[in-house]
Amino acid sequence: MAQEELDLRGLKCPLPALMARKRLRTAPVGEEIRVLTDDPMAPIDVPHMCRQEGFDVVDVVRDGDIARMVLRRPA
Repeated sequence: MAQEELDLRGLKCPLPALMARKRLRTAPVGEEIRVLTDDPMAPIDVPHMCRQEGFDVVDVVRDGDIARMVLRRPA
């Protein structure tokens, strides 16, 4: 399944977590989205939001100032 990519670079928390949550809530069950962000707090805040909302964090990778996160709406 192709991953949708949300490029949220330039946005500061809580916006990346809020926008990821909005997209995951409307995603089909099992769909993964890839989130790109340059906010240093996003790799902490977005997975925390996922745990609270019941979404899966598949992967979090930091590459310099960029964080790439793969999130999934579970069944």
